Amino acid sequence: MEGKLCIVPTPVGNMADMTPRAIEVLREASLVLAEDTRTSAVLMRHFGIATPMASHHKYNEHRDLDPVLDRIEAGETIALISDAGTPGISDPGFMLARECRRRGLKVETLPGATAFVPALVSSGLPCDRFFFEGFLPPKKGRASRLEFLAELPVTFIIYESPLRLARTLAQLAEVCGENRPASVSREISKLHETTVRGTLGELAGHFEVNQARGEIVVVISGKVREEAERRHRNKYRPDADEPAPGGNVQL
Repeated sequence: MEGKLCIVPTPVGNMADMTPRAIEVLREASLVLAEDTRTSAVLMRHFGIATPMASHHKYNEHRDLDPVLDRIEAGETIALISDAGTPGISDPGFMLARECRRRGLKVETLPGATAFVPALVSSGLPCDRFFFEGFLPPKKGRASRLEFLAELPVTFIIYESPLRLARTLAQLAEVCGENRPASVSREISKLHETTVRGTLGELAGHFEVNQARGEIVVVISGKVREEAERRHRNKYRPDADEPAPGGNVQL
């Protein structure tokens, strides 16, 4: 029997978002590799999955690659999950998939949850074309990366921690301009899911006095020419049916 690596998305919050196919794959796998086995044990118990688990995270993925690949090559199905969302998207997964490709081993990725897609669609910003940045560098290279993002002509998306959110929004307002439309989504699909929309200046001020909690996705409008901005403002004038982008912070 041909072995394979199955990359399995898990819910970013609401357990009801777990698909029947994902549950079936985890039950039938020989081993489930989890970013944190303690976190994933909650999900496994919830769905009655008894498959053995092993840790697979950024601190051990180099060391454990060959044993995992050898098992797949021998005909086993190994499943990979992260704490939440789709492995490989700002989570471990890329390296294992790359090495499977190098060895000619089968990789099957299930469609499923990831936090940035609902945040992008809910933002009200253009989502026909976008750029996913993920987490910004904490220190080295951060300033140059922000300058690069500020010049993008398409909507871009970053992940951020609640503790750094206000600082990051202030930095974005400085390099992109305070009037650049943006949105901040937190706790996607959970009980206290919230999206706050406004300009970068307004959002920076809002989160300076309102401490965010949970997992954060920031969506920022791309840079547009002055003429395009003028047409956009006229389209969404105050007497139109839809609210103007920017303006007062909207909860």
